[in-house]
Amino acid sequence: MSLSLDKAMGILPEAVNVRAKRMELLASNIANADTPNYKARDIDFRSALQAAAGEGGNLPMARTQQGHIGPGGSGGTNGSLETLYRVPSQPSLDGNTVDPQLERAAFAENSLQYQSSLEFLNRRVSGIRDALRGER
Repeated sequence: MSLSLDKAMGILPEAVNVRAKRMELLASNIANADTPNYKARDIDFRSALQAAAGEGGNLPMARTQQGHIGPGGSGGTNGSLETLYRVPSQPSLDGNTVDPQLERAAFAENSLQYQSSLEFLNRRVSGIRDALRGER
């Protein structure tokens, strides 16, 4: 019987990666709140996680010639998350679409979810470690 750590961890490592990338984008939005013409960006967590799990609903890709680049393997984000531009609730005169209050709230919410994802991953690793030691 083979042990696959990818199967044992499930989608949790990808969830942590997507949350970390979203945290970077939200921090960038907050940092550029006063930059003229800066467009606020974000990630749709649900669709990013579905794409990482291989459930993105994309059409299957096939190579028609040997020199073509492959479709990217077995799901996963591989650093290529689709960033979306946020629609501003109150457009500013200088073209900046960042709403500092909204960004701070999204950052705080994402921070809690990131911490929860890390805790779930930590417990999964602890469970696997205990199982390998025969402690449970």
